[in-house]
Amino acid sequence: MTLTPVRLGYALFTMVDPSRGHEVEYNRWYERDHRYSGCMVGPGWFAGSRWVATKALKDLRFPETGPVATRTEDGSYLAIYWVHEPDAEVADAWAQKQVGELYAAGRGFAEREHVHTGQYLPDSTISAHEDGVPLELAHDHHYGGLVTVMIEPAEGVDRASALDTINSGPVEKLLATGAVDLVSNWHMKPWPADHNVPMKMGNDGGSTERILQMCFLEGNPTESWQHIVDYAENIENSGAGHVTFASPFIPTVVGTDKYTDELW
Repeated sequence: MTLTPVRLGYALFTMVDPSRGHEVEYNRWYERDHRYSGCMVGPGWFAGSRWVATKALKDLRFPETGPVATRTEDGSYLAIYWVHEPDAEVADAWAQKQVGELYAAGRGFAEREHVHTGQYLPDSTISAHEDGVPLELAHDHHYGGLVTVMIEPAEGVDRASALDTINSGPVEKLLATGAVDLVSNWHMKPWPADHNVPMKMGNDGGSTERILQMCFLEGNPTESWQHIVDYAENIENSGAGHVTFASPFIPTVVGTDKYTDELW
């Protein structure tokens, strides 16, 4: 029998804030119900992880405003999920139907606000190691940190050229520092024409040409944040584009309310 490797089709990227005063309640609802009932039990949803940006981490973010987060304090929790490529259409249809049924059954959570939620398709992945962690396994590797970077191509530079320049220059320099283990590049996947969910999806994230990067770190991103600052400067100096959002995250501690009192 020939085994076909798992093929990552797209990612769901959802950055959300609980309403103040509802942090613990939100954390428990999402972790004990919605993460599973809204995503992981669905067909094709094969991996996921949840991350948090405490106030101390948010204070490192830059720039101060942009198309992803209106303010640096926006977006406390980030959940990311992988969807299997052969099941992408089935996964989409299931998710839209499922969220409607959950809310109709009283299993939604009104005291939250989406800062930016979108679907993204993979472009390329660059590892710091010749035989590093495959992107499909990134959630289950239990990385110690995550840095999300949104980049807009410079005026007059097409997206493919911008991505090539960034990957061959700034990304290679970043990986050489040892700060980041894996850099994955993504492009926007438009919502289906019949997309209809009982909540607003937040800010649009920028132009349709934007580049989303998920940078996985073995350690805490605060220890290497200067390398991320330098990385953004290298992108700017390359002429390929400019960073509209850069944020460090650390993993939530599943089964606990850790960090719920450190968001603001």
